[in-house]
Amino acid sequence: MTQRLKGRVAIVTGGSSGIGRAIVRKFASHGASVLVADITTDAIEGGRPVCDLVTEEGGDAVFIKTDVSKAQEVDALVDSAVERFGRLDILVNNAVLRAGKPLVETEEDEWDRVMDVSLKGAYLCARAAVRQMLKQDLVADVRGRLVHISSQHGHISAPEDFAYGVSKAGIAYMTRQIAADYAKDFIISNAVAPGKILTGKGGRAVEPRWLDYSHSRTPWPRLGTPEDVANAALFLASDEATYITGHNLFVDGGWMAA
Repeated sequence: MTQRLKGRVAIVTGGSSGIGRAIVRKFASHGASVLVADITTDAIEGGRPVCDLVTEEGGDAVFIKTDVSKAQEVDALVDSAVERFGRLDILVNNAVLRAGKPLVETEEDEWDRVMDVSLKGAYLCARAAVRQMLKQDLVADVRGRLVHISSQHGHISAPEDFAYGVSKAGIAYMTRQIAADYAKDFIISNAVAPGKILTGKGGRAVEPRWLDYSHSRTPWPRLGTPEDVANAALFLASDEATYITGHNLFVDGGWMAA
């Protein structure tokens, strides 16, 4: 198989678990050197640290402990990418928190935690990445690519998950704003908007009522997997995604079409 990211340098936030974990492995399998930015190497769904798996699979990934809500740590993350590899080609903004509550039950501290990681963190990472990308030479007519993980629930209501839905709506808007502002500089900004993805995580995500709801909203006969999202992220991060910027790519089994 042709390695679609050979020689590229990528940061994946929230890369230890779930969707981020799948993206790390996918990018590394296609030749990218990947920095896994997370607060822990532990996977929420269980399993060995992703960097160990990537090494066994013949890829290149390094863990950088990072709280994406802290500007100093985010700036150090990007600096580390440049010090190790000379440039930063791809940022995947994936780190996320959820409160899992409707508006009137969402406490201020819960709102703040969700926004600090899911929206402020994405802003800080995008800002640091674009600052670096602006300094870089063009590679295949691009200085850098941003791939944000948004959600169908950034475009329609997120039942009983108010703060999460608002944060994802912010990601969808940020995707377009960055694309419009920095196209002239050959910096690309797109998003993948997953539908219901089964990551192996327990709790609210797999409660029968939410699984039933998701099946009822999804025309495709199954729900999504992290691999589905990783495949889309790979496309948007690759040179095959030409003349595409400011786009939210729905990977939702037809949820938004129904």
